[in-house]
Amino acid sequence: MGKPLKILLVDDFEMIRSLLKQALKQLGYTDLTEAVDGVDAIEKIDKANEDGQPFDLVFLDWNMPKMTGIEVVQKCKSDEKHKSLPFIMITAEREQKSVVIALKAGVSDYVIKPFSPRQLSSKIERILNATSAA
Repeated sequence: MGKPLKILLVDDFEMIRSLLKQALKQLGYTDLTEAVDGVDAIEKIDKANEDGQPFDLVFLDWNMPKMTGIEVVQKCKSDEKHKSLPFIMITAEREQKSVVIALKAGVSDYVIKPFSPRQLSSKIERILNATSAA
């Protein structure tokens, strides 16, 4: 593995962020930042970029107050400096049409709750392989 990944975890439920954090730490990822909703996520993404230490990956819940995960992705994808930022949507939305909506918005991958560390690992590997091949 190259440089450590800087990962943002966005979910309005602390328990989900905690489970995500625990699973990612088991996989060896330690540079983890949390955001409590979409607005908080956008602020942290912008700040990290301004500081010259942008996030490498964002795990994002779909259903959140203030701003949904889809709205966060759309806002970031419409901004030149965040266009290539990969997002993994974490959601309870299981319907095919929801997956299609997320992918059309620019989500790189999709994880359905409940998730396992192995699922997260395979999604991260897939995204890293895709970005290194690009």
